[in-house]
Amino acid sequence: MEKQAINNLLEEKHQELFDWLNKQENNYWEKGPEGKWSIGQHIQHLVDSIKKLNYALSMPSFLLKYKFGKANREVRRYEQVVRRYRDKLEDNKEKAKTYNAAVATPSEKEFEQLLKSLHNQNKKLQNKTQKLNNKKLNSLIVPHPLMGKMPLREIIMWTAYHTEHHTKDLIENYS
Repeated sequence: MEKQAINNLLEEKHQELFDWLNKQENNYWEKGPEGKWSIGQHIQHLVDSIKKLNYALSMPSFLLKYKFGKANREVRRYEQVVRRYRDKLEDNKEKAKTYNAAVATPSEKEFEQLLKSLHNQNKKLQNKTQKLNNKKLNSLIVPHPLMGKMPLREIIMWTAYHTEHHTKDLIENYS
């Protein structure tokens, strides 16, 4: 997937999330089915995830290469990344629960800040994606806690799907 298509996908998936959030009533960030995250926790998780990626993309390329190495395979297509993530989630339900157990429900003020931060971090990711050359997008890798090391292009595509994944969960379970 080309850079502009990735950026369009990031924008589309985040806009779908914001559109859904804008339709919710007062105190909605605290809502959540029994044993599931609240809406606020979903947003906190998405912000934490995209911030970590933006931080990694702020590092000098040589440092990423030194810390994590270089890709030793071709970049997967978006559909392959999505399928692989779904498979990993299915195979590692307990690991995913443990990894995400400590996400706190934000207060109303914190939630409003999180929404602004998610919007800003998404724009920042799009800008960083656009500025990276294709060679770096395909060869530099960063670790994902569930999927292992991934080329930058893949983890950026995954970020779009990750937003979609949480938006679908919110729509299905919280509407």
